[in-house]
Order: sequence, then C-alpha cells, then structure tokens
Amino acid sequence: MRAWIAVLLLGVAACGTNADAGGGAWKPRGDVRMIVPFSAGGGSDLAGRAIAAALEKAQPGLKVSVENREGGSGAVGYSALLGKKGDGKYLLATENAILSLPLSGQVSFTRQDFTPVAKLAEDGGIVVVKKDSPLKTCADVVGAARSGRVSVGMSGAYGVDNVIFTMIEQKTGVKFQRVPFESGGELVPAVLGGQIQVALLNPGEVIGQFRSGDLRGLCVTTDKRYTYPEFASLGTAKEQGIDVSYVQFRGFIGPGGLDEREKAYWEQAARGVTRTAEFQKWLKDNYLQQAELYGADFGEYLEQLDTALAPVLKKSS
Repeated sequence: MRAWIAVLLLGVAACGTNADAGGGAWKPRGDVRMIVPFSAGGGSDLAGRAIAAALEKAQPGLKVSVENREGGSGAVGYSALLGKKGDGKYLLATENAILSLPLSGQVSFTRQDFTPVAKLAEDGGIVVVKKDSPLKTCADVVGAARSGRVSVGMSGAYGVDNVIFTMIEQKTGVKFQRVPFESGGELVPAVLGGQIQVALLNPGEVIGQFRSGDLRGLCVTTDKRYTYPEFASLGTAKEQGIDVSYVQFRGFIGPGGLDEREKAYWEQAARGVTRTAEFQKWLKDNYLQQAELYGADFGEYLEQLDTALAPVLKKSS
C-alpha cells in the first residue's frame, strides 16, 4: 500500500508542474501569451506576430497567441508583463522602449525587472514626407527647423523616434515640434493627411507607400545605406552632414523571476526561430537584418545600449 501511495504522490507532484517525464525539463502547459506593447499595424506588432508564428513552427505543439496592450508609449504592455513575475507562459515582443521608457523617468520598472531571452533582428529608420513636400533631404528638414516650425510624428513619446530626433536636435541645435502616436501604423496616414510634416518609420511600414509614390524618403538613420533596391538611393543622415545613426532591435523577453529551466526552454526555443521560413519571410518582407543574441549575451547588449542612451534621454527630459 505504501508503495502505491508513493507512486501516486509522485504522479500528483509531476502533474502540478510543467516538467516533462524526461527528468526535469520545463515546457509551458497550454497557450502562451505574447504581449505586443503597441497597437496593431506598426513594426512592433509585425515583429511580435512573426516571432510568435516562428516559435510555433520551431516548437511543435506550442501555441502562442498575440495580445496588443497599447498605451503609454509601450508602458502599459511592459507593466502587464511586470505583473506576471515568475510565469513562464508570458512573453513580450521587445525593442528599444525597454530602455527608453525607464530612462524617461515615466515608469517605475527597468530592464532588470525582466528576463532577456533573445535579440533576433535590427532595422533602421527612414525619415519620410508626403510626395508633394518641399523637403528633399534630412538636411532640408534641419534647415526648415532653423527658420520655422517642423512637426515630426513619433511612434510613442519615448521610443526610437524620440531618440533619433533628440540626437538630431543635439547635433544641430534645432528643435522639432513632436506629435506622438501609438504606432507606426498611425504615422503613415498622419503624414499622408498633412497632420505632421515628417515621420520616422521602419522600411516595412512604408514600402507600400514608397511603391505607390505617396511617400518619399529623405534619409536613413543607419550607418550605411540599405542594399535593398527600394531604398538603396537614400543617403544616410551622416552623408547629409548630420552625425547621427541609430537602429532598433527586435526580440522578446520574459517576465522577471523565471527559474533556470524556464529560461533554458525559451532560449532554446528562440534559437530555432531564425531557422524557420516564417521568420526569414518576415525579415525579407520588412527589410530587416538578422542579428542574434541570446540570454546573458542579450542582457549584456541591453546594459551597453542603456549606458549609451542615458545621456541622450536625460538631456531630452
């Protein structure tokens, strides 16, 4: 009888965890939730959905549902993950806002409150205007701001857009009128409708309007020109006399408090993402560059970028 009781207790203990029968490996039971901290249609939303689909393909049986939790320039979504401490069934599609939000002083969390899982890709920004704008280059934008008002749209008040426009202001001494939106998907109609004069967008967010001729690019904020033919003719900001370059990373994080088995599962799952057709299609369709870091290496990257961003965002606050 005692032997049967012991077997029964061991079975109950195993059912109470997400460990498999192979001796302690963890895997999520039921659906996983991927939080996107911005609204649908923008670069972060596209990234979150692509990563979720690639995770499902890389891990047979895994189900990842995407939930947009927009608001506060990303703060609402990150705060939602903050409340899931220790729960390995929640993820978040992360980008530079994980650093810029805390540096802005508008939130109580920091990057150290989350678990870095993977950096998977990078994309640069393109400064765009509508087709009939008199502005032809980014140097023209700076010149117009010296003599008058230039309204610039931003996807989030503390996102990559704010960082780049702040860098331009610091390098040139001009000031822009900022108009924040919740996602890049909202910026495109704002430029087309004349609500703003200039926007900074990811290539994937504007390729349709570039092909139709409704939007024009003025410069790119990468170190080097794009090799993609649709954007190869655009000069860099540096080529136009503005010593600024900055890219946005794409990846995902988990909540804080994950144990080593949960961390190991998600890092292993992340390593399979870039080998999927879904991920490679997302890269190609959205003009990104593959750039991988996992676990502690991703955490070190975040620390270094945090240090570099601090003087920029502190001056802008």
